[in-house]
Amino acid sequence: MKENKYKILVVDDEEDIVEFVTYNLRREGFKVNYAKNGKEAIELAGAFQPHLILLDIMMPEMDGIETCEEIRSDPKFSETLIAFLTARSEDYSEIAGFNAGADDFISKPIRPKVLTSRIKALLKRYSHKSSDADVENIREEQDFGNLVIDQERHIILLSGKEIEMPKKEFDLLLLLTSKPSRVFTREEIFDRLWGPGIYVSDRTIDVYIRKLREKIGIKRIKTIKGVGYKFE
Repeated sequence: MKENKYKILVVDDEEDIVEFVTYNLRREGFKVNYAKNGKEAIELAGAFQPHLILLDIMMPEMDGIETCEEIRSDPKFSETLIAFLTARSEDYSEIAGFNAGADDFISKPIRPKVLTSRIKALLKRYSHKSSDADVENIREEQDFGNLVIDQERHIILLSGKEIEMPKKEFDLLLLLTSKPSRVFTREEIFDRLWGPGIYVSDRTIDVYIRKLREKIGIKRIKTIKGVGYKFE
């Protein structure tokens, strides 16, 4: 077994799921730790510093959505990937998860080959960060009149007022503003924000665009029918 440099934290209150997932990930060479609930996961994540957290949604004490929001509120986990393990397939669960800061969803029952392939696809982001020219060339601070984007501090200012924005919304805005007036196709947005091989529903991107428009103004983001979106 070849040792893998990546660390994964598995969070689920079902012992058989934890054992199954942990066994298959360790067999692939990943360094794996686990927690049985959200509160324990938050405490453990600080010491373990995982590259990826596999997080169940339905848990006692603190559910997965709350746990994800808590983790995302801590700057030291800004680059940590989070994927939900869930048997729920309703759209509202997926959208709530992405709004909380999740990067992907992996459905139960879990198939080992699907699990490892999805995880490897997610972790490719760490090895390909420097190759993304658009993101690499974004200035630490961008000024668009009354809209200011401070990438380093993860702050959006609209007419001097700070706007709260979850990670995925922030990343989408960064992508669109990296090249104002350039049209980004829906496929390109999916690929840049979620990575190749990661499936999210079409409705998810619509929700993110709507939320961005609500926060920074409907005239800032234009829809090009049948193509995609651009920032002006």
